[in-house]
Amino acid sequence: MQKTSSRLLTLLSLLQTRHDWSGDDLAERLDITPRTVRRDIGRLRELGYPIMTFRGPAGGYRLDAGSHLPPLLFDDDQAVALALALHSAATSPTIGEDAARALATVRQVMPARLRHRINQLRITSVQPPGNDSAVPADPHVLMELSNVIHSRAELRFAYGHDAATTGEQPRRTHPHHLIAWRSQWYLLAWDLDRDDWRTFRVDRIRPRTPTGPRFTPREVPGGDVSVFIASRFRGNDDTRTDWPCQGHVILNLPATAVAPFAQDGTVEALGPTRCRLTLGSWSWTGLAASLGRFDTGIEVVGPRELNDAFAQLATRYANAARTTTPL
Repeated sequence: MQKTSSRLLTLLSLLQTRHDWSGDDLAERLDITPRTVRRDIGRLRELGYPIMTFRGPAGGYRLDAGSHLPPLLFDDDQAVALALALHSAATSPTIGEDAARALATVRQVMPARLRHRINQLRITSVQPPGNDSAVPADPHVLMELSNVIHSRAELRFAYGHDAATTGEQPRRTHPHHLIAWRSQWYLLAWDLDRDDWRTFRVDRIRPRTPTGPRFTPREVPGGDVSVFIASRFRGNDDTRTDWPCQGHVILNLPATAVAPFAQDGTVEALGPTRCRLTLGSWSWTGLAASLGRFDTGIEVVGPRELNDAFAQLATRYANAARTTTPL
């Protein structure tokens, strides 16, 4: 039987993977009695986790959203993975400072055995070439834009370096997508006054409040945001966009963590922990290998050649893992 601390971690992980759990199901998964499940649920509540009880033949539990952040519980592998992700994000022009402070906080509360594992790592993060002119976007503005995109509300904003003080009329838009291109953040929106699609640099946007009425989103020309954005930027810089192999994937990482390492790809935020990445390469296997460096769950949107390339790499790596050559 698991120790109490380890069992609490497992219980919390189970509650996060499904909306509702019956007490009997949790007891069976943890190999404990329903009475012990009730005791463990009580311990998690004492730590600040808002676990709701619902009625039913066997009763059940649900992890609800709370009004404050409770203590976070991680097993050893999760803690190391979190530290590595924060280390990579520390180079981001948008969230680098916040990521570095979060990493310092995580390291401070780590047990000595885990801190030693992290200290043994020597990681040098190198920004892709051509990003010297990238201007960091305000994380608060990114969050505000994400909210209005999600709520499909008309957005008014001052635009430009001095737009907030010149008295210039605010831009009126229907915001559609946040896009990262070569570590620079853009808002793709329908401009109501110009009756056309426009891309706006996020670092030059000063949102006005309150937001306007709700709207029904238009479809982006061609139906593919990444292709549309690439066509807009082609010829405006030296970025290569005509790779013979180009694929689309969904990564289980925030867009802000992926954007600094996307090179000439485009990153579309799909929520706080997921993003869509469009990237090109000279070959499908080269593209699959390049995507693997993000070290997270990958969902292939297309095309089929990219799925096949991942399968080929999986077989190749599995064979390499079974092969050893004496030195």
